[in-house]
Amino acid sequence: MSDRKLRKSSSDRVLFGVCGGIAEFFGISSLAVRILFIILPPNLPLYIVLALIIPDDY
Repeated sequence: MSDRKLRKSSSDRVLFGVCGGIAEFFGISSLAVRILFIILPPNLPLYIVLALIIPDDY
């Protein structure tokens, strides 16, 4: 079983580290995740919810 957990990134962050954390979790580019957040609707409400519920990386 993997011990990796979804967390906000402390090193790859622009606003809250949500996209960087998602990218680290899935092993993809944070730029790709940011582009997806720009392209896909409802991007802003989803980002805000994720910023509130995803724990910080320590």
